[in-house]
Amino acid sequence: MIKVDLTKVKAYGDRLDDGMVQLSFTLPVKQSEEAKEAAKQYVKKLVLFDVKVVHMESMSDQFTFFVVYGAAKHSINLKRIKVPKIDVEHMSYKPLTQYMEKHIKEPLVVLGACTGADAHTVGIDAIFNMKGFDMDYGLERYPLLEAVNLRSQVDNKHFVEEAAKRGADALLVSQIVSQRNSHIKNLKELKGLISKTKGLKPHLITIVGGPRIDHALAKKLGFDAGYGPGTKPSQVASFIVQEYLKRTKGKVAKKHERPQRKKRK
Repeated sequence: MIKVDLTKVKAYGDRLDDGMVQLSFTLPVKQSEEAKEAAKQYVKKLVLFDVKVVHMESMSDQFTFFVVYGAAKHSINLKRIKVPKIDVEHMSYKPLTQYMEKHIKEPLVVLGACTGADAHTVGIDAIFNMKGFDMDYGLERYPLLEAVNLRSQVDNKHFVEEAAKRGADALLVSQIVSQRNSHIKNLKELKGLISKTKGLKPHLITIVGGPRIDHALAKKLGFDAGYGPGTKPSQVASFIVQEYLKRTKGKVAKKHERPQRKKRK
């Protein structure tokens, strides 16, 4: 087993601590030897050495794509890194449904949508529909979740009004479009509406997801949780259920309090 100094972590290429990294980018210049040298010099200005252009491909008469290798001298102290995390126990479909049957008296209303101008429903559909994602059932399959997917281009005001009208316990917002930080602007607007709208449940749980979303960003914007690419429906469901119990009962039931599976005869 290789021993790694976690206070001086460097990129790995051919051997430990060689600092080798691979970059890919496009320059707005026609493919040529001069363009290749420009790519090499550009990477050197990123404080990399031993730079090699390993691939050059014309994208058009005015653009060229490059793949470049280079080595970095700097290292990272992994022990100093602190990342906000969603601190709940992840339960798969069957254990979670059993857990809900014991601790929840009536279905939780979960409302989801791609709000603003966002028309991309792949993410929100994967979380909500019964088939789910990556062999993980969606929220619509859970007996004690009343999951309603309003789908795409839902106005923020309408979304919040629907939350109040339906008595939502949790809101899920998917944000795919992120050019010029449009997702940030839209989420700030949504959060402002949530804080001003009357009739929302006091324990309302707010969750955001998308390719440019992580938990740290979600918390910074005032939401309860943030999920990025690859998130499974059961992860979201686990958070909703445990956060709901935490807010309505003061604590989440301990692991040993969950119902035990019946033994096969």
